[in-house]
Amino acid sequence: MEGACRVPVACCRPRILVLHALFWGLVSLRVFGAALLGEDKSTAVRPVAAPCWLLEEFTVTVACVQCNDFEARSWPVCAQTGFYERVNCSRSNKDELKSCRSSQLEEKSFWHFEATMLCLTALFGVVVVTRQRALDRLASEKVRRQIESI
Repeated sequence: MEGACRVPVACCRPRILVLHALFWGLVSLRVFGAALLGEDKSTAVRPVAAPCWLLEEFTVTVACVQCNDFEARSWPVCAQTGFYERVNCSRSNKDELKSCRSSQLEEKSFWHFEATMLCLTALFGVVVVTRQRALDRLASEKVRRQIESI
């Protein structure tokens, strides 16, 4: 039982330790470098006024609809989800566009996910059964050889 918890001897060799240190050093340099570069970029961007629907109450005047080709290319709202809704802010009385998620798109994505999971379940079920049969065959061969050697 005690032997199962030990670190393999191959992992303690100096060459492996140096490779691990180099790998994790590069990973941390990449992560911290990206964080530092991200801070520099954020200071250069000028602030944009927040849309009215973030700051005040609004009513939806046009429900969530899909953007056409022209709207998808010209409106930044359509770039996020491909759908938009027109809202009217109460206090400022402004009409603005707001990105939204379509229930039809969500349902389609859900069923796509479910079908993918069903296929993966069936695939890995077949893999498990095949592997179990191969291991059973090897075990019975081993038992047969042991019996023959007696």
